Amino acid sequence: MSRTVILYGTESGNAELVAEDIGEELDGGAAVAISDMSEFDVAELSSEDFYIIICSTHGDGELPTSARPFHEALSAAHPDLSGVKYAMFGLGDSTYETYSQGSEHVDRVLTELGAERVGEYGRHDAADGSLPNDAAVAWSRTLPIFV
Repeated sequence: MSRTVILYGTESGNAELVAEDIGEELDGGAAVAISDMSEFDVAELSSEDFYIIICSTHGDGELPTSARPFHEALSAAHPDLSGVKYAMFGLGDSTYETYSQGSEHVDRVLTELGAERVGEYGRHDAADGSLPNDAAVAWSRTLPIFV
């Protein structure tokens, strides 16, 4: 794989901070790029890269504002994502019925288009009072790019 691309979808900035911390964890390895989903062109999704997707949940289980353009572009273009591999980390609060559904929306469209999720589906639960960064960095160490 030529590089690891970390894409984040956020409303309050937590997913961006998580993406930056995972990027620092990967620093020194393969080339790493970090991008807000709203600024990433879905036409650039490539089987040559590995994607780490960090996505929060907003409102009543909706996508955060910055993830909407990415999701809408995928839904409209229907690109063939066969061969694209990604890992998913969702942020949410389990006191809500819609816990972590923002990331699930992105996960669903990626798999419907042929992309393959690898590794454990990572999640952070804000209800336990822990920082999402700690959970996400620990989760990132289990991904195939570290093995």
